[in-house]
Amino acid sequence: MAVKVLFIALGAAVYTFGIHNIHQCTAITEGGIIGLMLLIQHWFSISPAYITPVLDFLCYLLAFRVLGGRFIRDSILATLAVSGFYKVWEQFPPMLPDLTAHPLAAALCGALFVGVGVGLIIRQGGSGSGDDALALTISRVTGWRLSAAYLFTDLTVLGLSLSYIPAKRILFSFLTVTLSSFLIDRVQDLGRGGKGPARAKTAQKTA
Repeated sequence: MAVKVLFIALGAAVYTFGIHNIHQCTAITEGGIIGLMLLIQHWFSISPAYITPVLDFLCYLLAFRVLGGRFIRDSILATLAVSGFYKVWEQFPPMLPDLTAHPLAAALCGALFVGVGVGLIIRQGGSGSGDDALALTISRVTGWRLSAAYLFTDLTVLGLSLSYIPAKRILFSFLTVTLSSFLIDRVQDLGRGGKGPARAKTAQKTA
């Protein structure tokens, strides 16, 4: 259990460091719950440390019967770690070079932090945010494939993000979403023979 908590905390630290130092500084966003958090933070100036647990809790409450108690327990632990690290990083000025003038570099670096960080959390059986819970619930209710449910939430939030992010930046954000999803799969599958996408495996374990 101690090792699980350590890796969840490490993943939360990596993932939130990238969000705070790249996404929030360069107008590069994510899809799903992460992107929704950034949207709310921009328009209402509410700290991600407070937004994240509220959004995640709503997703977990919605999906409790589908996902089961163990997944919810580990995901709540991850949510608390994510919220805590957001609060830590907010105490410091940006710690990476300003990539605002280099959106492609920002998109690639942002995806790297999110993909590795969330991948580490998912390897421990939890969720880096409420995305997994929400997508699986949508999949079960609509009969869509899980990948389609993720795409739906990502595109919905990216569309809403056009309210404060230029269309060109949204294209780079779409690149971030695509690459971070790929990295999450790869990190989750390290040492496991690459037996399929992380999100699909999450669905199988909690079905």
